[in-house]
Amino acid sequence: MPRVTALNSSAAGRSFVRSTDPRIRRSIAGTDLNVYPLAIGASAFSWTTSEATSAMILDRYRALGGNFLDTADNYSSGRSELLIGRWLRSRGGRADTVIATKIGRGRDNPGLSATSIIRAVEASLARLGVDYIDLLYFHLDDPAIDLAESLGAVDSLVRSGHVRYLAVSGFSPGRLAQARRLSDAGLPMIVAIGAEYNLVARAAFESSQAVAAAALQLSVMPHFALAHGFLAGQFRSRSDLPEDSRGALVAPYVHRRELRVLAAVDRIAAAHGVATATISLAWLLTRPGVVAPTVGVTHPGHVADLMEAALVRLTEAQLLELGRISG
Repeated sequence: MPRVTALNSSAAGRSFVRSTDPRIRRSIAGTDLNVYPLAIGASAFSWTTSEATSAMILDRYRALGGNFLDTADNYSSGRSELLIGRWLRSRGGRADTVIATKIGRGRDNPGLSATSIIRAVEASLARLGVDYIDLLYFHLDDPAIDLAESLGAVDSLVRSGHVRYLAVSGFSPGRLAQARRLSDAGLPMIVAIGAEYNLVARAAFESSQAVAAAALQLSVMPHFALAHGFLAGQFRSRSDLPEDSRGALVAPYVHRRELRVLAAVDRIAAAHGVATATISLAWLLTRPGVVAPTVGVTHPGHVADLMEAALVRLTEAQLLELGRISG
């Protein structure tokens, strides 16, 4: 079996122009937001990825039709938001860009009290240099705070025009149901959830949150969609693992079951003539409720392979194989 290239790292990337078609969009449920089915995750911007490289990534993504950026107030201690803000000011196109940012884990405004939420959003707006956030995430659940207080703070931000829609990460099905009851009483409705979900990490999401997401008609935004690079084919043995924190994150996947999944992805990628990562993401895009996986990108040459996932059509046999071997 040929070993499939994980990601193309040439500066220009592979020949790929079809994603410039503006019709390649998915709608976030309950909103007027239409996004490319892959969000660029900015967690490494201004941290392990330089500003110049980050700007090249964003330029490439936009040139290929992308419009969905995902960041957080605690990414690089706020420098990720600052970088995106500078890029937007220099390139323009704010109205055509959907910005998602997360609050609740930041050092300056931790938690989901009304005060923390208001201050965190004000700080994010200032760093991003924008008037509004398209999709505001609660980056965690905060059981110490009455959920009505948290949603009430978001309500004031929606009414003032500073936030358009609300999403959450780390909420249990019970908390999602509680939030829906509060929204039925007039508070803002959660429209999307972020969750760890990929071909080698299915059970936790599919056994609980997926059911709640379907019942509440929430859009699903998977993160760690490539299992820290494992599902891009970057790590195939323990000798491939870097001796840093990332190596520790990937190590749990370098086992017989997960390597069988990766081998199946390789075979299907070879059949389609695309990168391993492309197939891993294409599978996610077939899952119920999934709108746009979020993927951190560290090289502009990787962008095209990742975006091509929206164009791949897996056969029924390929979906059955991936479902069987990863289930």
